[in-house]
Amino acid sequence: MSYDDVEIEDMEWNEELQAYTYPCPCGDLFQITKEELKLGEEIARCPSCSLYITVIYNMEDFLDDRNSKKNLEPPAQQAVTVA
Repeated sequence: MSYDDVEIEDMEWNEELQAYTYPCPCGDLFQITKEELKLGEEIARCPSCSLYITVIYNMEDFLDDRNSKKNLEPPAQQAVTVA
């Protein structure tokens, strides 16, 4: 069972760890990376103890540009001029 449910907005981006973090009661930090979020992972684990939290987020916010709706649209047609 998850220790807590935490909104991604309540977590902090840690540049050094390259992960979103949230304080753990043991004194360390729960951690989850952008790559894990892109894959649909929702569990942030503490590296120092057995606790984990469930991260609540919108997966679409973490999809990379290749998968965004913008790039799924067909390219616009271009006019061809004949000289």
